[in-house]
Amino acid sequence: MTTTPYTMTPLRYRVVARRPDTADVVTLDLDPLGSPVQSWAPGQFTMVYAFGVGEVPLSVSGGEGHRIVHTVRSVGAVTAAICVAPVGTVLGVRGPFGHGWSLPDRGDLVLVGGGIGLAPLRPLVRTVMARRHRFGEVDLLVGARTPDDLLFTDEYDRWRESGISVHVIVDRAGRHWSGQVGVVTSLLDRLRLDPEITTSFLCGPEIMMRVIARNLTDRGLTAGQVQVSLERNMRCGYGVCGHCQYGPLMVCRDGPVTDYATAEPLMAVREL
Repeated sequence: MTTTPYTMTPLRYRVVARRPDTADVVTLDLDPLGSPVQSWAPGQFTMVYAFGVGEVPLSVSGGEGHRIVHTVRSVGAVTAAICVAPVGTVLGVRGPFGHGWSLPDRGDLVLVGGGIGLAPLRPLVRTVMARRHRFGEVDLLVGARTPDDLLFTDEYDRWRESGISVHVIVDRAGRHWSGQVGVVTSLLDRLRLDPEITTSFLCGPEIMMRVIARNLTDRGLTAGQVQVSLERNMRCGYGVCGHCQYGPLMVCRDGPVTDYATAEPLMAVREL
């Protein structure tokens, strides 16, 4: 099966599996009905079209071969239509687009995912697992509003078995939660960091990424050692429509992943 070059026309994909993750988040497995899109890299996104409703950018959260997995939060008309799509539904897919995570060959790693931000990090986690012998300390910090909002909880033990230290925290919890309570940024103080060999990957609310990035740079990492995944309103995927402009960047083309050296002056401008 040959892949199809980038096109503005969505390619047809069928929903072959559907798993509700939380009250408003669903993971869908998509298989191509004809030629698939080109191969994707961890951190990239595709434009997913719900026929008759509209199109939205969605980060790739997994997949093997020509299968693409998307983890989607229902926040509007299009994402709501995608979330309720039953097995057998045909969706349109374009892409993949943008820059993904840049994984070094060696060193220590710190990955931080807040809320739905864990989804774009999940393929990176799996890549690290496959190359675990190349890396030293690998810490994954996971944050969510409540225990019911945590994603991929059935995979945490497998990640830990591979040698990844998984730290989980929630903003608030009931009596049955025995884990950490607080903001994900509070977990950073417990990590022993060697700034000379550490690379960090951040995805979540912008304020979370800004605070964590500042914490990491205060502890000796350079801004170039910290990667962030930006989120803006993307429409075309090619950087021509202007909807995702973020200062001098077109996020769909120049992001969504960029280093904090590039993102820091932009994040410092309120409401940019």
